[in-house]
Amino acid sequence: MEAQKPNPAPKAAPKKAANLKPGTNVRGIKNAFLVIICCFVIAVLLFLFVFGSPSHFDTEFTGASMWFAGEEFAKDHPADLIGTVFKGGVIVPILQTLFLTVIVISVERAIALRSAKGKGSITKFVADVKKKLEVNDIAGAQQLCRIQKGSVAAVVSAALNRYEEMDKNTVLTKEQKVATLQKEVEEATAIEMPSLQQNLPIVATLTTLGTLVGLLGTVLGMIKSFQALSASGAPDSTELSTGISEALVNTAFGIATGAFAVISYNFYTNKIDNLTYAIDEIGFSIVQSFAATH
Repeated sequence: MEAQKPNPAPKAAPKKAANLKPGTNVRGIKNAFLVIICCFVIAVLLFLFVFGSPSHFDTEFTGASMWFAGEEFAKDHPADLIGTVFKGGVIVPILQTLFLTVIVISVERAIALRSAKGKGSITKFVADVKKKLEVNDIAGAQQLCRIQKGSVAAVVSAALNRYEEMDKNTVLTKEQKVATLQKEVEEATAIEMPSLQQNLPIVATLTTLGTLVGLLGTVLGMIKSFQALSASGAPDSTELSTGISEALVNTAFGIATGAFAVISYNFYTNKIDNLTYAIDEIGFSIVQSFAATH
């Protein structure tokens, strides 16, 4: 008997245009610890090779004279502001790390929230979706979501999918369908929110931590100043100036880090609030539209 030939596999049905899925539209740095490590390495290199470069200290102590006087003695006489920053001591690289971390995360959040916003105006997108819902054009609203992209469009797309399912459902009551649709909007929003707020808690922490570390450097600098004043005989002016420089430099870096972190945190929190408001508005419109037409 002849071997029976296997039936050819059925051809796959053409794929429909994929709808947006919540949680897949915001891109960002997942591991902020690596960012902090990289910023620390950069800060140490800047402190040692840029701020500590001999070019930022008195030229009378360079070359052969530095060999006789000693490099450490030469670096007690900064020639410009960068050299003065170097005199801030070991707390300066830590403050630089915090400041660089705020900058990097701020840039990362700007890119992430831009992708979450999607293409075009959110206000126009919400208005266009409402117009589609008024004429019960669910397919047209889904097309707007695919064009817009972003977090708001992802939540709306998920809600519209549930809208179509409830429209075809003949088992649940109207109240149950409305409750299910409302639950879908809330779940889709809950999926998107962590991606929007990612790394912002670190910025919020740095608003206080930067100031506290700067205060620590200030205290250490003042301790050195008082040690110079309490020395027997005439006070050591070099030690006194070093302590004051350390105190002031760390104070400046701490205030700058805290101030920039506060501005960044409040700015991006406001951006997220605007996106959340748009999600709530369009979600309410979808639920109300379903309740009014069914």
